[in-house]
Amino acid sequence: MSDPLKIKQYIRTVNDFPINGIAFRDITSLIETPVAFVETCEELTRISKSFDATSIASIESRGFIFAGSIAKDLSLPFILARKPGKLPNETFMKDFDLEYGSTSIEIQKNTVVNESDRVVIVDDLVATGGTAIACAELLTENFNVKKQNILILAVIDLPDLGGSKLIADQGYKIETLVSY
Repeated sequence: MSDPLKIKQYIRTVNDFPINGIAFRDITSLIETPVAFVETCEELTRISKSFDATSIASIESRGFIFAGSIAKDLSLPFILARKPGKLPNETFMKDFDLEYGSTSIEIQKNTVVNESDRVVIVDDLVATGGTAIACAELLTENFNVKKQNILILAVIDLPDLGGSKLIADQGYKIETLVSY
């Protein structure tokens, strides 16, 4: 499938992780290989800039690796979407399902996001879309960010699991670098 940056060679598949039946896409080799990591971050930054992003949001934890680089390169605020109990201030929380369970994410209520902001939500991978949609809904429901002003941006897309289609069907923009 799609791999215009030729980074797929740095992404390993680990079968039966974290549970039996899951083919986990491991980005460890990608981030351990400077030329691949730099190229990936530069492309994510280029996409975010062309979207006219005013904020970068990211989902714990692997998304933080890429989002920090984008936020630094574009001098934009970096909004953390974290697992429950990890943020020190009052939070907005959203429950969602994963392909192998359910969980929640939170964004602090004191986060500065305006309804006119253009927010790029960064994660390493889109599978069923639950995590990305939960983060986007935190922004639309609690900070009044318009759906058309949110871009879900990920390194990897697993289109057979339907997440990227679900994200687009719900009115959010989505871009990924490689597909499996």
